[in-house]
Amino acid sequence: RSGIDEAVVNVHHFADKVQEWTQNQDVISLEVSDERSYLLETGGAVLHARQHLEGCGTFLIHNVDILSDLDIRWFAAQVCPDSIATLLVSDRKSSRQLLFDPQTMCLVGWRNNSTGEIRSPFSDLDPDNCLAFAFSGIHIMSDSIFDIMKKYAQTHGLCISDVPSRFPVIDFYLWACAYHNIYGVKADNLHLIDVGKLDSLEAAELFLESQGC
Repeated sequence: RSGIDEAVVNVHHFADKVQEWTQNQDVISLEVSDERSYLLETGGAVLHARQHLEGCGTFLIHNVDILSDLDIRWFAAQVCPDSIATLLVSDRKSSRQLLFDPQTMCLVGWRNNSTGEIRSPFSDLDPDNCLAFAFSGIHIMSDSIFDIMKKYAQTHGLCISDVPSRFPVIDFYLWACAYHNIYGVKADNLHLIDVGKLDSLEAAELFLESQGC
């Protein structure tokens, strides 16, 4: 329904069971990016899956433990041609927030509201003059991002012999936003559930029923 007919699933925990499931369904075309031996986090996982993703123009990254009622076609229509990544954000309570330029909605930093820590490649950043939103774990990347990710990994000493690079995608974004456009798109009235928490499973079941799943 969202217009997606190809997907890449990175596997680690219960990898055999996940791969067996992908082989036994025929709804969309599925490829597996194997991380059995080394968990790579989102940034490293995307770079590791380059062979499956490069050449498609843009691709959606969606955390597997997030359920939402996002209109993915709408989100894809918000992507600017000059962006290397577009991040879905919302105005919800969160201990950590991404900071954006109020004029352009370009990413400029990150803030931990619990500790007061600010991270940004811009030394003169004033967080009080930024828009602060919570990240959803849903984003769209340009396939021009792979060479930039590789440069990040090399710059930060993450390429070690034959071991794939492991790095969080937010760390990469906070480095890359000094050189490239990374935009935030705010979704109003977004219903989002983190099913990685046991106390959210009942709410997740009710949500899926409401969506006709």
